[in-house]
Amino acid sequence: MSIAAQEAAEAARKMFEAVYGAVPTGIFAAPGRVNVIGEHTDYNEGFVLPMAIDRYTAVAAAPRLDGLLRMVSGQGETGVLEIPVASLIPGERTGWADYPAGVAWAMIGAGALPADFKGADLAFSSRVPVGSGLSSSAALECSTGLALAALSGKPISPAELARLSQYAENAYAHVPCGPLDQLSSAFGAADAVLHIDTRTFDIAIHPFALGEAGLALLVMNTKVQHQHGESGYADRRAACERAARLMGVPALRDLSFADLERAATVLDEADLRRVRHVVTENDRVNRFVSLLQLGPLEGPRLNSAGELLTASHISLRDDFEVSCAELDIVVDAALRGGAHGARMTGGGFGGCAIALVSTERLERVAETVSEALPQAELFTVVADRGAYQVA
Repeated sequence: MSIAAQEAAEAARKMFEAVYGAVPTGIFAAPGRVNVIGEHTDYNEGFVLPMAIDRYTAVAAAPRLDGLLRMVSGQGETGVLEIPVASLIPGERTGWADYPAGVAWAMIGAGALPADFKGADLAFSSRVPVGSGLSSSAALECSTGLALAALSGKPISPAELARLSQYAENAYAHVPCGPLDQLSSAFGAADAVLHIDTRTFDIAIHPFALGEAGLALLVMNTKVQHQHGESGYADRRAACERAARLMGVPALRDLSFADLERAATVLDEADLRRVRHVVTENDRVNRFVSLLQLGPLEGPRLNSAGELLTASHISLRDDFEVSCAELDIVVDAALRGGAHGARMTGGGFGGCAIALVSTERLERVAETVSEALPQAELFTVVADRGAYQVA
């Protein structure tokens, strides 16, 4: 068990015992994720390259017999929220609890929980920064799904866990996310990235042991918070769906560089730029994977990988327009400090950026970023395992 997962699990256990006055039946953890490259391609049925990270949300859980779902969180929220299982209805806004409540609702509807599910006591503790673009919601959902499945005695596969968690976020919490985050949290592997085809859900695992290659992945949290459901995220998704219809394809994944000339005659300028980002970003993902398949990133391959990361940020900034001033500041500062490449990660409009850095340059890069944006929280991450039962 990673230290981060252990810390979150112990905090969840202590909270459960303090709040509910009992010992939990089990403790479950699911990681956040960093998307190394491949942004806003998942809901376009394209390619992504995420990794689960060593920052976890843990839930201590025990079954109930009275039909109540009780939830408490250590992330600043106060009090225990109680929802009758029979009253789990999309649209009943309860803030953060929409995510675990939505998972219970989705699992009951899919038969992954008994139709007469009697409820549960849940206590959450998280080390995934909220609103940072590191998928705190997916970690919350996947830890919940794993816990509820175990309490009911009905094991759940990583694929089903990811599918139902995404469905809960879409249909219950009303956030129009793609499957990237939940697949990352459910399928994560230590020292590896996941090359995911979001049309087929085929997942190829590629080694990504950066430390062995003398590299580090620096996360730069701007502390600018975003809420996908209230931001331009939904607008971007709608633009992509509109462009696919106008281009006569099922999804933008089906377009290539050769289609961009025709797109310029069919789409307005804004939608053309959205399409150009998706087409070029899919290509960048697959080129990055090709570099990994040749072995550890070093020499010219490392330079090429860094260039792909930076090109991704430029495309997200200029064509997809989901960056913000603070993200641009930390990316530019990391590059000035000597990072091989840097880009925003996550949905955008705030949150985090990442930088691929040689370990001997890490201190200098961190200093440069801190000078440029003093509010930024900086930390390194490694690829870690996906959702699992801790105790």
